Amino acid sequence: MSDNSTVTQIAIIGELNIFKAAELRQSLLDVLGASTDVEVNLSQVSEIDSAGIQLMIGAMREASDQDKLLRFTGHSPAVIDILELYGLVGHFCDAVPIAQCP
Repeated sequence: MSDNSTVTQIAIIGELNIFKAAELRQSLLDVLGASTDVEVNLSQVSEIDSAGIQLMIGAMREASDQDKLLRFTGHSPAVIDILELYGLVGHFCDAVPIAQCP
């Protein structure tokens, strides 16, 4: 985790799945509690499942409820594939390459 002036940046490395979701959820909530603007880099996510997608959506909802900014950046191919599979590319369009946006 790094704090770049007003933006706190974190990276998720490896799996973003049911086995890691609870641990990552608490980490994201802790960061949201301490920051007003958070970027989560997903460029090194090697695997993601529906629990990972739920985590992303839940974190976005929590940030919105707290009136904070949360962005997911650097989407790995695994992340883009599952966003396309679930029809969520438009939901995360701000950080997905423009060619992939509907």
